[in-house]
Amino acid sequence: MSTFVVSARKYRPVRFEDVVGQEHISHTLKNALKNDHLAHAFLFCGPRGVGKTTCARILAKVINCRQVTAEFEPCNECDSCRAFNENASFNITELDAASNNSVEHIRALIEQVRFQPQQGKFKIFIIDEVHMLSQQAFNAFLKTLEEPPPYAIFILATTEKQKIIPTILSRCQIYDFRRIQVNDTVKHLQAICKEEGIQADDSALHIIAQKADGALRDALSIFDRIVSFSGKKVLYEDVINNLNILDYDYFFRVTDALLMEDASRIMLLFDEVLRKGFDADIFINGLSEHLRNLLVCKDEQTLPLLEVSEDVRERYRKQAALMPSSFALTALNIANDCDIEFKMARNKRLHVELALIKMTYVNRAIQMAGTPEAVAPENEKKKSEPQPVTVIAPAQPELITETPVVPQKPSPAQDEAIVADKPAASSPAAGSEKYAAMPKLMSMETMLAELKKEEAPEIHTGELDLEKVKVAWHRYVDEFAKEAMRGLMRPAGWQIEGLQLTVQVGTPLAENTIRQETPLMEYLRKELRAPGLMLFVTVEKSLVVEAPVKQRPLNAQEKYIKMREENPVIAEFQKRFSLLPDE
Repeated sequence: MSTFVVSARKYRPVRFEDVVGQEHISHTLKNALKNDHLAHAFLFCGPRGVGKTTCARILAKVINCRQVTAEFEPCNECDSCRAFNENASFNITELDAASNNSVEHIRALIEQVRFQPQQGKFKIFIIDEVHMLSQQAFNAFLKTLEEPPPYAIFILATTEKQKIIPTILSRCQIYDFRRIQVNDTVKHLQAICKEEGIQADDSALHIIAQKADGALRDALSIFDRIVSFSGKKVLYEDVINNLNILDYDYFFRVTDALLMEDASRIMLLFDEVLRKGFDADIFINGLSEHLRNLLVCKDEQTLPLLEVSEDVRERYRKQAALMPSSFALTALNIANDCDIEFKMARNKRLHVELALIKMTYVNRAIQMAGTPEAVAPENEKKKSEPQPVTVIAPAQPELITETPVVPQKPSPAQDEAIVADKPAASSPAAGSEKYAAMPKLMSMETMLAELKKEEAPEIHTGELDLEKVKVAWHRYVDEFAKEAMRGLMRPAGWQIEGLQLTVQVGTPLAENTIRQETPLMEYLRKELRAPGLMLFVTVEKSLVVEAPVKQRPLNAQEKYIKMREENPVIAEFQKRFSLLPDE
């Protein structure tokens, strides 16, 4: 028969100083022993595997220890400590309330309380999983718990304090145990590896600690399983393969592809993750955590929140330095929305792929949002007086679109970069390559410079010819406007004063259509050689064609009355032959 003992039992703490991650509990209990302020009932509550029962056993040993150390730790050498270690102590009783939860079990416990200790000064009763007791058992236990004999001490342990009735809680000193931090778990695992002669990567131990989710007992169980798989050398690859965990490297590679806007590479990486058997929601959750870690690395003060090994931490630092915070926040928001809506999606793979594609072009969307073309006018109000569609001068109160701010004249290299960035189809005059590459809105200085380069014969600054304006307008409508909008974009009236063109339309729909056609102004300015041209659109009620009132058809009686009014002979005929009663 094998004599193997699992690490959770083999390395179970026997002193308060060996307890991992619960220094606040250990310090409080030691001070209570030192000052002789020991309560008669304790309640240890907290998550599983954090040391509740272990601390209860150490406390019970210290209370009856005959050679307590100066630090109030059990000596583990006296008769009482040895008897407890050998599970043969008559003064310390452990009861599992999960399987002994009836009134009869509590009554049997109360009977044991009546007998004084045979050795030592106290009898200690440790009740584990006390929340499993029935309501009747709690009621039977109340009186004894409130007024026990002076030699009886009760230590209750539970993972669900909310299930314990308030009358029990009010009779106990409550100690809340917390989850074990990842770094504390890693240090404990490293000590065990040193004791057992095992070589383990720090990254592998961090993965085990994270998978344990704050429970040291779970971490030790996982550690035993990995050691059984890999032997005396625990590697990162062995851990992620054995625990079926998605590798960090995938998220680093996906993030690099996002920053480079390489959508095809992202799709292939996601497909590789799916082919390895991982669910899509695991991938999107892991990517969300990765983006969160990158945000944490942006500030030195938040670095302690990153619970990873040092080599992975350095890798996070390098990638975080390349990623703008705006990109990380927007991508994290997209990933969060994808995770929330994942359960409702029918095609879950496509749902995640759409989220990844959105993340791919986050940088481009942010850059477009920062340009003057993408900034929407604020507090735009409709007024009865004419309002211009677009204008170059900055001090106009009635503008439809605002003027771009040009702080300084760009260099020729910057001009070439801007022209290369703009899509060729952004302008209605797509036939001219040079014009198609120009930005949508330009300053007066840039517009004049471009027109001079094209060797324009004349720049109009005075009165424009109305006929030429009409010809240019109709040419744009026929060649570049959408077919469904052409009828709405033909004004019913024209008026021009200097460089101010006012067109009159008959409906608000036509007015709104012309205002939204921003390429129209650029086209007119270029064709008419008038960079300062401004357009106003007004709705004239006289041009509004009222819809004819639809009349209902006449019934037989109304038809007869109308015929009789138009032809008096019918009335005479009716009266003579008495065909119908007179009205």
